[in-house]
Amino acid sequence: MANQLDELNDQVMEEGRDVGVIAKRIGVEGSTSATILEVVLWICGIIPGVVYFIIKKKRESYFNQLEQKLQHDASAIDNYLEQRVMILQNCAKLLDKAIDLDKDTFEKVAKLRSGHSDDNGRNEVSAELEGINHSINVAFERYPDLKAHQEIADAMQQNNYLQREITAAREVYNDTVNTWNREIFQWPINQTIAHKKNFTTRIPFAASSEIKERAKEVFF
Repeated sequence: MANQLDELNDQVMEEGRDVGVIAKRIGVEGSTSATILEVVLWICGIIPGVVYFIIKKKRESYFNQLEQKLQHDASAIDNYLEQRVMILQNCAKLLDKAIDLDKDTFEKVAKLRSGHSDDNGRNEVSAELEGINHSINVAFERYPDLKAHQEIADAMQQNNYLQREITAAREVYNDTVNTWNREIFQWPINQTIAHKKNFTTRIPFAASSEIKERAKEVFF
């Protein structure tokens, strides 16, 4: 049997494709087969019914633990974002002592200290930080002599470190989101629990359109 896809003869998309995360939460429908199985097991006797009940409770506990891990992973991103806000604020103050930095930078970084408890807020803060970071980097690169200032150099280095940590924390969070989104649909018993508790899929942490566009720029 021939392969369904042919790398040599089928049409290829040479221009590539820029994909984005779809911000939609998908609900879980109840599983009829799981309901029928539960009824049959209880009809067969107390022991099979009790065994099924215990398994169901264990799966509920698993989802509770997975949800707590999601909260923990999201909190790690929040902590790094908060640290980065402080570092960028320090960078702005240090640069302002040496050059006339755009005052809008201070206003933006101050607003970001107001909190970001949900997924959408977390994405917005991350995107806004990248914009501020770009503005500070532009100012930093425009004045080569600033690189000799140890405090400024240290602050910029801490900023770069925190950005790497945020990227790593986002990967961990997205891995947990992927596990959650897969598990709620994986088995009929999981679907039954997810439907009963009104679970939905989670939206992964996504890069902003501004960051995607900047990634296409020529840096060297």
